[in-house]
Amino acid sequence: MARINLLPWREAARQQRQKDFLTAGGIALGITLLLAVLVHLFFEERIHDQQTRNQYLESEIAKLNIKIKEIQDLEKTKADLLSRMEIIQQLQKSRPEIVRLFDELVTAIPEGVYLTKIEQSGRSVVIEGRAQSNARVSAFMRKVEASRSIGKPRLMLIENKDKTETGLSHFRLSFDQISPSPESESNEKKGSASTADGVWQPVIHAQPPGARSWT
Repeated sequence: MARINLLPWREAARQQRQKDFLTAGGIALGITLLLAVLVHLFFEERIHDQQTRNQYLESEIAKLNIKIKEIQDLEKTKADLLSRMEIIQQLQKSRPEIVRLFDELVTAIPEGVYLTKIEQSGRSVVIEGRAQSNARVSAFMRKVEASRSIGKPRLMLIENKDKTETGLSHFRLSFDQISPSPESESNEKKGSASTADGVWQPVIHAQPPGARSWT
């Protein structure tokens, strides 16, 4: 009976299986590496796209911030203009009252009384002046109190002429303006229709230094 040696064939088969295993492992490793590279490139692209979008959004946000700043500046300018317009309107509204105040003071100033300073804050008025005597100041206060658009005067300070260098008594008094009734205001407008622009012009006479008398 013939005897066949199968060892070479088995060795060859084992080597072939080992070779096939290594080939399959290499292919699997290559595919894995390829997939890893593709995934890496994919996420790199996504990250790049997101960074591009972020830069665009930051640029647009910066533009919006500039526009918001411009709008805020415009709003501030608008508020300033409205405030100035309101002040102008208040001045225009109070102009007749100022004219009326001077008219009333002119009527109330007696002989021997000279006004040196008039300050107004809102409807409060402070007057400083000089007088030949305290009796002149009292007479002036009585006439002021009798005026239609002037409230009761309050004497704040009086210095006798013996204590001053001018030979005149120095005084300071305050009062509040009072809005007249519509009827008296209408009659007043009719009576002052002949006055140019409705503005009363004071006449200043020569008096002791620093003293003024409006008549």
